[in-house]
Amino acid sequence: MANYIIGTCGHIDHGKTSLIKALNGFEGDSTNEEKQRGITIDLSFSNMKRDDKNIAFIDVPGHEKLVKNMIAGAFSFDCVMIVVSANERIKPQTVEHLEILNLLGVKNAVLTITKKDLIEESELEFAINEIKEFIKEFDFNLLFTSAVSIYDEKSINDLKDRLFALDANTKIEENFFRYYVDRIFSIQGAGTVVTGTVLGKPIKLEEKVFICDTKKEAKIKKLQVHGKEVEESNISNRTAINLAGIKKEEIEKGFVISKKGYLRGFSIIDISFNTLKNKSLKHNTNYSIFIGSKRVEGKVLLFNNLDSLESGFATLKLEEEIFSIYKEKLIIRQGNHTIAGAKILSPISDPLKKSQKLQLLQVLEEENINQAYKILLDAHKKGLGLISSAQRFALNHEKALEYAKELENVFIDEQALIIYPIETKELIKDFIKEIYMKNQFAFLSNQSIALRLKWASQNFIQIALNELVKENFLVMDQALYKNPNITIDFKTSLETQILKRLENESITPTAPYNIYDEMDLDRKVGDDILKSLCNKKVVLRLQHNIFIHAQSLTNLVNEMKKIIKQDGYIDLQNLKKRYPISRKYLITYLDYLDNFSEIKKEADKRVFIK
Repeated sequence: MANYIIGTCGHIDHGKTSLIKALNGFEGDSTNEEKQRGITIDLSFSNMKRDDKNIAFIDVPGHEKLVKNMIAGAFSFDCVMIVVSANERIKPQTVEHLEILNLLGVKNAVLTITKKDLIEESELEFAINEIKEFIKEFDFNLLFTSAVSIYDEKSINDLKDRLFALDANTKIEENFFRYYVDRIFSIQGAGTVVTGTVLGKPIKLEEKVFICDTKKEAKIKKLQVHGKEVEESNISNRTAINLAGIKKEEIEKGFVISKKGYLRGFSIIDISFNTLKNKSLKHNTNYSIFIGSKRVEGKVLLFNNLDSLESGFATLKLEEEIFSIYKEKLIIRQGNHTIAGAKILSPISDPLKKSQKLQLLQVLEEENINQAYKILLDAHKKGLGLISSAQRFALNHEKALEYAKELENVFIDEQALIIYPIETKELIKDFIKEIYMKNQFAFLSNQSIALRLKWASQNFIQIALNELVKENFLVMDQALYKNPNITIDFKTSLETQILKRLENESITPTAPYNIYDEMDLDRKVGDDILKSLCNKKVVLRLQHNIFIHAQSLTNLVNEMKKIIKQDGYIDLQNLKKRYPISRKYLITYLDYLDNFSEIKKEADKRVFIK
């Protein structure tokens, strides 16, 4: 089914809500306060269907003090219905709505002249032309103009036919699901329900979604689109989601729901902006930022070292994190005044110098993604994750790889989805060389090196290892790498070293993985050596991470038996008095006493059996 969202805009009392009711029978002003005051206070949502088309309506408030609610609705418009009363023509709130829609990049528009019955037929054509001429000042793609009266059924039906004839969906399917929460409910027997508009990919019943602001996963219990339960909700669907295991108090308007791993939150983002006529953004000044259904306070820092600008680049320092994507639109307001519209260029905060950042913003404004990768790689010597391209450039993995493959002097790990400057290979080689120069008995695998060099992918490490073998700095022994100048039996030598170390450490042996790391030893090799020593009974394993020299344990057991003879028992307290070591060792050694037939456990004490 084709879905698109048409939002209303216009001055208070120009008939937006009444028009929606005439089109689909929906009573938008549903709260007592709205009915008493006769104005739309919050957003209202409805729809109408015909054949394979579904048109969702978002009716926004027209009152000047409720513009923030209008912005939350306009964010998801595919098309705007500009509603102007025939008898009152263009009014201040009409103008502000049009300005905001322009700033948000809403292009498709239909003009609906309401209350045509309130003026003479001879005046109507003049009114239509006058209003159309005014709207030409704004950057809209005006699809058609219609004059209606809610008391003239034919005019309403004609408008309905023209709306269903539109092909108005403007949203581009992203490579992941996104959704701004605009309402939250708690329904008895069902739990927490949120509403919003599906952006990006569809969602399905029983799928897991991720609440970005709280970093919590939740399962979708139920999905509803315009009051009907569905198994899947698609792009531009106004959708209610019933979330399992989430309390109403844990979600707020403006929260972003997505899929885990796609979006990171940042309180510093970079934008390009344009202000309204006769207005400017001031440097180092606080503003209210509106993005999706979220409002957040923040400070604007201009790039040009000027006090104020009408257009340009700026950094937003926000009081809380937002989860945004490349080219997403936002509105900047101060008090009750709209100042500017902006486009997010860098939704991810990068460690860039100011000159680098300015260069990056310039190429991002031009949508030169290839050049943007080059600038970012200059700052990310230790790799740039392609998975972040979904947020950073609004690209899917396939497209991100295409751009990466156009770059020169890079290594692309397609499996790990990371790009590295090719010179970074020397950092990996130097790191490996340092290990083997400090310890001639180092015996490591690719995986062991990756555990230490967490920023480097195993595929890139392998290239470095291959070159070191070619240079005769290392030699390969199965999947392990060793010093080519050592001719003795490596494993026998390493076994001797580990046994001697455990003997020296006595009753406080180091955990195996720490031994391996300190000896620059591959973990599997280390495990095999300890297993061999245990088979020879020269080492005993008491816990998964406690291996003790057999003689050290024998000596300790003899001393523990002496304590029982002297004190009549042994427990944690009197053992610790003699051996002030870690509790984990003491408990392990006390438990080991249970293996002896002459000793029994009474409560937390061990005693000799009489």
